[in-house]
Amino acid sequence: MSSHALSLILFSALMHALWNLLVKRSGDKTVFIWWMFVASGGMLNLMLPLLPGPFPPPSPRVLLLGAAGGGCFVLYHLFNGRAYRDGDLSLTYPLAQTSMVYVPLWGVLLLGEKLSLAGGLGILLVLVGAYSVQLRQFSPGEVLRPFRNLGDPSVQAALAAGFIYSVGAVIDKTGVSTYPPFYFTYVLVMCMWLFMTVNLLRPRYRGRVLREWRRSRHLVLLSGPVMMGSFLTFRYGLNLAPVSYAVPARQVSLLIGVIIGVFFLGEACGRIRFSAAALILGGVFLMRMG
Repeated sequence: MSSHALSLILFSALMHALWNLLVKRSGDKTVFIWWMFVASGGMLNLMLPLLPGPFPPPSPRVLLLGAAGGGCFVLYHLFNGRAYRDGDLSLTYPLAQTSMVYVPLWGVLLLGEKLSLAGGLGILLVLVGAYSVQLRQFSPGEVLRPFRNLGDPSVQAALAAGFIYSVGAVIDKTGVSTYPPFYFTYVLVMCMWLFMTVNLLRPRYRGRVLREWRRSRHLVLLSGPVMMGSFLTFRYGLNLAPVSYAVPARQVSLLIGVIIGVFFLGEACGRIRFSAAALILGGVFLMRMG
């Protein structure tokens, strides 16, 4: 993976960690994420007249990729939210990271990517670090505990989230390889916003949209450039790097999240979280070398 691609993905990881922090500080999480897409989508629209050329007409294939990718990422958020709401975080969080088992597999089988030994070892280290970051202790029983509850709906939702994200990542890579990254990001964001809007039209959300705006409008306005920065830089990096490396490398956002939690939110950083963060950092270094 080139230095340019890695720098874009690392910046995206920073922005990703920051917008997740904004979500944590919001009230109604589902509605707030919709507002974030309104803000970031609005900024993308404002940028269109400033671009040097006209908007290239998207082909039906590009629109299909944008809609499929957007659908996957919206479902990922919904399944993740259900898993975290109804289940123990130490049980569900590791399982949501299983996307990194599938992504290299899809990259090799479907996209013809090749992994070096160092790169493959780096992916493995990132996977172990991402899986371990919410474990309560390092022991065989604790490591296998999430898989002993496969009948639990929250566990099933976490596993579904990991699988769906991996499918979305492959669609994402295909999209930015087919269509300019900025414009594919635009199509993807608009599709995600549309799907989330349809969800918010349900009666249970009546009155909640304006209520969350009044409560969190400053966070919403801040979220626009943060989310736009995360989305754009990741897809430009994804265009330059194999998806097998790009998705695991973005897990640096977990390391950034640990740093933010310790230094800005006063959270404790136990040996497990510190060790997991070190594994992720070591894995990204190996992927860069590979």
